[in-house]
Amino acid sequence: MVQVVCLGEILFDCIADQLGKPLEQVESWTAYPGGAPANVACALQKLGRSAAFVGCVGNDDRGKALITLLREIGVNTTGVQVNFFAPTRTVLVTRTLTGDRHFAAFGDQHCTQAFADTQLQPEDLPIDLFAQADFLVTGTLGLASPQTATAIAQAVDLIKHYGGEVVVDLNWRPVFWDDPSFAPALIRELLAKADWLKLTDEEANWLFHTTDLQEIAAEFPQLKAILLTAGEQGCTYWIPAVAQQTPLPHTAAFAVTPEDTTGAGDGFLAGFLHQLCRQGTDVIQHPSQFHEMITYASAVGALTTLRPGAIAAQPNAQEVEAFLHLQERIHTDLIHTDLTQNYGARN
Repeated sequence: MVQVVCLGEILFDCIADQLGKPLEQVESWTAYPGGAPANVACALQKLGRSAAFVGCVGNDDRGKALITLLREIGVNTTGVQVNFFAPTRTVLVTRTLTGDRHFAAFGDQHCTQAFADTQLQPEDLPIDLFAQADFLVTGTLGLASPQTATAIAQAVDLIKHYGGEVVVDLNWRPVFWDDPSFAPALIRELLAKADWLKLTDEEANWLFHTTDLQEIAAEFPQLKAILLTAGEQGCTYWIPAVAQQTPLPHTAAFAVTPEDTTGAGDGFLAGFLHQLCRQGTDVIQHPSQFHEMITYASAVGALTTLRPGAIAAQPNAQEVEAFLHLQERIHTDLIHTDLTQNYGARN
């Protein structure tokens, strides 16, 4: 049984080999499989949680390679469509000296609507996947294409009809839009049907002109949780059980030395969903349990930054548990050292 359906784009991230170079000065690129919904599906599967990917690829070598990869990881691909007229998307990704990425261009294509992921057919969505799944995960990039936007709306209706819930990762990428001015209204329309929302601090400021999660929750009162990530600054979150708390709870990010941050947010979301499937949606009434879920999600996100690429860098469940155990030991040792030093100073 598939527990999570991830719908949206799958593509190749062509990541700049040279750090700190603008697009025009990059000398070489390395291609890695990516696309936020596909990243989440793969990360879930690696963590031991059954996931399906629904999207559209071209009838080309890139598309065939991506389908093969999904199947090798164990992701259900019955919802993957193949378009015979549009190519599989590639995205050129430049990186700063610290590994942060910027989505710069689309290879040799100049029109964002030229790719297969914009052509997802709503009438071909596999209804049985939505009938068995607990969650539908989708981003907002598909809203830039009328065809795929219609498929997203159909998928939301299907998961709701069968009693599942909608998870939206805002994932704002203006380069995907022909006219970004249309985006806010379309995104808000999708958020009105969402049950769970993940977004970054930059995305919150762009769409809502605030990072105050209580304000965002007031605008979308049906939301069960809002997760606001800020990279190395960690995650702030809102759930009903802490709705009146000031400030809202915050979980610090793990201190790691990243090689590539591509897919870190997708790893975070997959870690959260993995725990949500395990503990159930009533966890929003239990702040301490929810905090542990965010800590787990942060560990998955942190581990994803330690190697290049999004899917290739994702950890399995054993690696996450080992990392958390190590962090707990380090924390305990630091506390013990601090107590010992303080006691020695007093005596």
